[in-house]
Amino acid sequence: MGVALPVALTIAGSDPSGGAGVQADLKTFHQFGVYGQAVITLLTVQNTVGVTRVECMASDLVAEQIRAVVSDIPPAAAKTGALGNREIIEAVAGLAADFRFPLIVDPVLVSKHGAALLAPGAIDVLKTRLLPRAFLVTPNLEEAAMLAAIEVSDVDSMRAAARKILALGPQAVLVKGGHLAAGDAIDVLLNEGEWTEFTAPRVATCHTHGTGCTYSAAITACLAAGQELPTAIRNAKRYITEAIRTNPGLGRGSGPVNHHAPANA
Repeated sequence: MGVALPVALTIAGSDPSGGAGVQADLKTFHQFGVYGQAVITLLTVQNTVGVTRVECMASDLVAEQIRAVVSDIPPAAAKTGALGNREIIEAVAGLAADFRFPLIVDPVLVSKHGAALLAPGAIDVLKTRLLPRAFLVTPNLEEAAMLAAIEVSDVDSMRAAARKILALGPQAVLVKGGHLAAGDAIDVLLNEGEWTEFTAPRVATCHTHGTGCTYSAAITACLAAGQELPTAIRNAKRYITEAIRTNPGLGRGSGPVNHHAPANA
């Protein structure tokens, strides 16, 4: 008789250098003792120095991948990463209407190097079709600013953005403050009308490739394991902070975090 494992699904793009996207998500799931499944939405040509090409999958192929895995090995939680274009977003949103598990939406708009990972005009369908299906949305400062249509540069504006994003329909919003100009890395959660802040010391390093993917994957893994949302975020925050602090220093640019960091869950 097999050992029961929590199952998590990532619906995201591929990073051949292994630091972000489905590669980062699967490593993170594994580190938390969760069985990982991956639906590929797009292929990138990238490394720690930059992104030179992005090719989206056909939206029907993305949908078929999701149906295949969900019908056979249903996940206990799922996340999205880079979705590429409006057709893929619409396909994922249509299927998400029938999901019986929480969906974490990491609204990946650009890569660490500034390359667009969402086609122009697709942000509207992300806001109107996918966010209402989300259990949790996890934007960084730039993504929160684009979703909320306000400037986001401090904790007060992070809270204002969270309110505006929550009004788009998700159940909860976590605005990540890793890109704040100074001070600790503060993330702000708005969930069931309550505010929670998650704080960690800022790590001075350029090796932060894939932090958003890894953080949201860790939250997804913890939810799949049955943790409540604030606990899941707290454990994921500890993991990503340690993963950044102990980064292996790989590559000639913004290198990956340490996915072998201990999972405190």
